Parts: sequence; C-alpha cells; structure tokens
Amino acid sequence: MTTENSRRRVVITGMGAISAAGVGAAPLWAAARDGVSCIRPLQLARPYPGRIKIAAQIPNFDPAAYIKAEILPYCDEFTQYSIVAADEAVRQAGFSGKEIGGPRTAVIIGTGIGGAHTIDDNCHREYAEGGRPDTLSVPRLIPSAAPTTLGMRYGAKGPTFALASACSSATQAIGEAFEMLRAGRADRALAGGAEACVINASMRGWEGLRVLTPDLCRPFSAKRNGMTIGEGGAVFILETLEAALTRGATPLCELAGYGTTSDAFDPLRADVDGPARCMRMALESAGLEPGDVDYLNAHGTATYANDITESEAMRAVFGDRPPPVSSTKPIHGHALGASGGLELAVTISALRAGIAPPTINFLEPDPKCQVDPIPNEARKMPIRVALSNSFAFGGINGTLAVKAL
Repeated sequence: MTTENSRRRVVITGMGAISAAGVGAAPLWAAARDGVSCIRPLQLARPYPGRIKIAAQIPNFDPAAYIKAEILPYCDEFTQYSIVAADEAVRQAGFSGKEIGGPRTAVIIGTGIGGAHTIDDNCHREYAEGGRPDTLSVPRLIPSAAPTTLGMRYGAKGPTFALASACSSATQAIGEAFEMLRAGRADRALAGGAEACVINASMRGWEGLRVLTPDLCRPFSAKRNGMTIGEGGAVFILETLEAALTRGATPLCELAGYGTTSDAFDPLRADVDGPARCMRMALESAGLEPGDVDYLNAHGTATYANDITESEAMRAVFGDRPPPVSSTKPIHGHALGASGGLELAVTISALRAGIAPPTINFLEPDPKCQVDPIPNEARKMPIRVALSNSFAFGGINGTLAVKAL
C-alpha cells in the first residue's frame, strides 16, 4: 500500500434503504427524525404460538414491482431487500445500468443469517409436509446470494463477497469496502447489509434468549426490557473523492474512518474494552479527536446489560460528557446484519439535516447509563462529525465515522 493510496479520501455518493418505514432512505429518515415507531403486530406465514407478538417488518412489500420475474426465483427476501436498496443508491449516485460496474468496482454485503425465509420454508416442507426442497434453494439461501446478484445486476467485477458478523455485519461490510478503496484495491463499491429474519424459528430462538420486549423498546431508559426484531436493507455507493468529483457527482458526506475490534470475552455478554477501542480506532482512522464528534448513533439494543456496557465504553472514550447519543432501533427494530446500514443511513441524514433523531419511548434516566440519549424529541444542532456503532454477539465491534464536506 503506497503512501499516496493510504491517504485516498472516500465519500458516499448514494444511499438506499428498505425498512419497516417502507421503501426508501427518505421514509426511514422521516420516521427516525419524527420519532415514529414502525414496529407493528407480528405477521408470519404460519401460526406462531410464541409470547412476542410484535416486529419491525416491511409493510406491503411487493418484490415483483422492483425485480424482474426471471430474477425473483433466485432471490430470498434478504436479496430482494439488497436489490431495492442498491437500485436507489445507484440512482442517487448518478449512475445508470451497468455504468457503475467494471473490474474496479467491489460489492460487499453484510448479513447475519442470509436466506432465513428459504431455510424456514424448506424445513417446514421437509419435516411438516413431507415434501421436497425448492430446486433453487441453495442459490437463494447462501449469504453470498446478495452480493453476487448485485454484481451481476451492475456488472461489478471487483472483489465481491458476503460478510457475516451478526449485528456488526453491515457496518463491517461498509468499513471493509472503505479500507479497500482507501488502499487503492478498488475505485468504487456497493456496500451495506440486508436481513430478512422474522420467521417462526428465528423468533422462537430470540425468545429463548429472553432479550425481546413484549411491548416497547426503550434504549438507555430505566425500565427497559429488551429489543424488537426487524428486517430491511441499506446499500451505499462508496467512491474516492477524486473519482466522484471528476465525474461531477455531489457527495452526501465523507466516510472518514472505520474501527473494528473483538472483545474475545464471551459469546453473549459485551465488554467495555472492545467497544471503546473500536470507537478510538475509528477516530484515529479519521484523524479525529473525541472532542470533534457532535453526534453518535448508538448500538442501543435496550437490553439491560448492553446499554450499560455501551454507555461505559462511550464514557471511556469521551470522558464525563459524551456527545449526544440516540438509538433508532425503537423506530426500525433491530435488523441484525442490516442494522448498521439502516443506522448509517439515519446518521448521514442527521449530519446533512443538522437534526439529531430522538431515542423514543424513554421514561427516565438510568443512573448506570450516564449519557445524553436525546430523549423522545429530535434535537436541532450542528453536526459536522458523527459516529455509528454496531456491536455483535461474540464481541465483534464496528464503528464508522462520517464527516460533512
């Protein structure tokens, strides 16, 4: 890696999303900014006897309206979400068709599970109905289905792969694409995450962990009692600043830094040191100091222990007065491998609008979470630098830093 390449600045020129707020990055931002929860009664294809009856699912989504009939048989829901989000991002970046592709275009998509709906349907067909799996089951369920489908869709022939690190998947996918561009291994990338995990078996599994709320998700609040599972996807177009300006594009922001660490501590419990080192690494990568950060979009799951750990990690990095913090998971749910992408889309919109979204459903401060959670109402404020955190099971951490241009 040359010194010149190591200094290459990376920008985001397009972003797209599909979430419980609907199709598009704009509806997602409007819901986050206005504090409108998109968590609804659970809807599943088969009867569900579980205790939790809510989720953040995509409303009224018709994939045939966005994806050609000859492509759909190869696409599990998580791949469908990737396509819809990527198409929006590509359009916003100013590309058409396969113009964005070529040997210097990478595609990296994070997902925690991959084709969960296909797996669930096949298992039901096999064990409950005595039938045979769908012929295209394997190409539908593999996590690499999303990035390879996007690669074919846009003619992207650079490094292409899926990244699976549970709830840090999208953040790490974007971060690794960032490092790839900065190092000179690619000139542009489609990067993000997608997850379609609201199925019977998955809901039962999460219930078994006792981390789901039966009513309201309340990050950093007293009396919080868990998270809500969500689905969706978010994809971003990353380019070098030089390439973007050369073709006359207007960047949304600079993707300035990335940090990733491992706690190496526990399969489920988070640690303070790993997330703190991750945030410090992102700041160092961006050439920033803790005092430069105006806003932080937290992982903020609303589980009792994780919010305390993340609060302590923020105080370890920023001292007694961390920047204003919000968790938008009560809006779009915890979309597992897609969450970091949805939250980066919200963070970029907050940066551009100068509005920090609220942490809704907040009741009263928890003395063990000594942060400013922007409770219940959005806050208009200048935001020049923002961080977005994702911390996953197994202690896999990811943080992205964005800057206004």
